[in-house]
Amino acid sequence: MVLHDAPSLIPFPSSVRLGEGSVPLGSVRLDGDPEAVALLRAELGALLGADAVDDSGGTRITLEIDPAQGSAEGYTLDAGADVIRVTGHDAAGLFYGTRTLLQLLRRGERAGWSMPEIRVEDAPRFRYRGVMLDVARHFFSVADVERWIDGAASLKYNHLHLHLTDDQGWRIEIESWPLLAERGGASEVGGGAGGFYTQHQYREIVAYAAARHMIVVPEIDLPGHTHAVGVAYPELVALPSLSDKTITESTALSQSLPVHGEPYTGWAVGHSSVQIHDESTYAFITDVLTEVAALTPGPYLHIGGDECLGTSSEDFALFFERVSRIAAATGKTPIAWHEAGAVDDLAEGMLGQYWAGATPEGAHGEHAAHFVQRGGALILSPSDRAYLDMKPHAGFPLGLAWAGVVPLRTAYDWEPTAVIDDVPAGAILGVEAPLWTETVSSLADADRLAFPRIAAQAEIGWSAQNGPERSWPSFRARVARLIPVWESSGIAVDRTALDDETTPEPDGIPQPVTAASAPSFEETA
Repeated sequence: MVLHDAPSLIPFPSSVRLGEGSVPLGSVRLDGDPEAVALLRAELGALLGADAVDDSGGTRITLEIDPAQGSAEGYTLDAGADVIRVTGHDAAGLFYGTRTLLQLLRRGERAGWSMPEIRVEDAPRFRYRGVMLDVARHFFSVADVERWIDGAASLKYNHLHLHLTDDQGWRIEIESWPLLAERGGASEVGGGAGGFYTQHQYREIVAYAAARHMIVVPEIDLPGHTHAVGVAYPELVALPSLSDKTITESTALSQSLPVHGEPYTGWAVGHSSVQIHDESTYAFITDVLTEVAALTPGPYLHIGGDECLGTSSEDFALFFERVSRIAAATGKTPIAWHEAGAVDDLAEGMLGQYWAGATPEGAHGEHAAHFVQRGGALILSPSDRAYLDMKPHAGFPLGLAWAGVVPLRTAYDWEPTAVIDDVPAGAILGVEAPLWTETVSSLADADRLAFPRIAAQAEIGWSAQNGPERSWPSFRARVARLIPVWESSGIAVDRTALDDETTPEPDGIPQPVTAASAPSFEETA
């Protein structure tokens, strides 16, 4: 049942009790935790006006941390009369409480800004709630990445996966291998100028994310998706492996084929590989992963592992048995796409990221489960539910459709613990919503593909499966009320996403509408 007076909160909290009145916010004063106060002061000042936030304000907002209350990342919010109190179990919980506070703000035509009298008790379901931005196929500036972080953090995401390297570009400075950025970073899909982050700029992104309780997960995609490495250091990369499918699809899209040592600007995947039997490859990988790990305070290091279509299973296993341990030796927990689960002797405790369909076919589910069997866990990103770059409807001008068209309802209606058989719920670390950027060349493009479907994955990652308002009718209604809020903050939203473009099955679960007529590579990661 949808409670029509339910506040427009996404993700919806564990418990909400609405009062009858409202709390005026014509002027406010903040006290409590200094970091939380500083960030919220700036945000409220931008909304209410700088003059409305001072030490003599009429409504008091107190921000506190109390480990005795709730659980990790949890918080309570009490708003009544002229006092608003947000109490976090930890600093992250306090931050998420302020995200809820900001979502509750409303502006009346006559009465000005206010929020309802309310009590919220809340904590997340999964501890990993991620979004991914592919900055390799199209490069995004530091400012754009920071704006992407703001949008994701407002929905209580806590991990930013940066896909830093691919065939089309290398996006991070490596001091021991300087040509990676200088030459490998000087291209992108469609032939643009590309770009890369200096180590100082990368640290800026990491620090900006950390201030919003978001952990950066860097990905160096190996051993495939490495054509850009060969632009910088040709001796490290094998000649392109060109399949009939790659040739046919490149022709259909009027895109050039990859040429060894030259920048590649098309969409084809699976044609590149580092020299797996050359010792200099592993010296290179050790240097790169060591530098990236040193720049990244978070616990994770993603090493790719997808779409090595021209690599034999024996060579793939040889590579990942060795490189998973090189990654672990940096002190980080390695993550790989689920194909790496085919390898028997991965580093103990390595995490797998599952990208195939919500109903696994072939060996995909088995490979994903292998990470759990070796003491690891899974991050779920089913491409026909969670991939933000899949078209939201067949006529949408951006995005691809190789996994099907994914309307908002389809993106919302899936259950993480039901995807992989024989994997206990406790082995699901969380969920991630990736955005690949073959067709995305600006932040506005990214927003249009992501919003509002990014909100669906936020609720799946945070809210309990059977929690209050955890239903499609409620979610759709809340999205409709939040769209003007997102737009007022500068986010380009796909308003057509509220149209119900799903094909109901007999059991009532919507399935993606396929768009077989759209030419697209079977891009996965």
